[in-house]
Amino acid sequence: MPSIQFISHSNEETIRLGEEIGRALVAGDILALRGDLGAGKTTFIRGVAQGLRLNGADVRSPTFTLMNVYEKPGRLTLYHFDLYRLDQPQQVLALDYEEYFYGKGVCAVEWAQKLGPLTPTRCLEIEFAHRQENEREIKIALNSPEEMQKFIAKAWPGKCPDCRHCAAAKI
Repeated sequence: MPSIQFISHSNEETIRLGEEIGRALVAGDILALRGDLGAGKTTFIRGVAQGLRLNGADVRSPTFTLMNVYEKPGRLTLYHFDLYRLDQPQQVLALDYEEYFYGKGVCAVEWAQKLGPLTPTRCLEIEFAHRQENEREIKIALNSPEEMQKFIAKAWPGKCPDCRHCAAAKI
């Protein structure tokens, strides 16, 4: 699967990357986020919310509620799932997830590995890993090189193919 890799040195950089990606998202897009506790998933989603013209400061991890909805005054609704507490992919069915995944907003799913076979075939897969105390590696992947190139061009218009983002892409 083609991917692009970023190194974030601060929460602000992680938020900025999320915001850049949020500006490129359209209704029906799904972000499948994976990574350890404290790796930056929720911080990234704050940036995505800002990119959707929502208040990123309102974003909180829905660990106990499983889903938070952010909708006004943004250009798209953000459905923010946190599946950390789920044990089986079948538990996702009780959330009526398809209504949100394939609806008119954008879905961001923390702990997306818990979706198992319910993981959508077309989604932006984002993996977070600790490197050092304040440093995170963020790897973004899409299904095909063509989809990845289109997304990069949309997220960072006018900067392809020689920008720092595209230079790191493995396409």
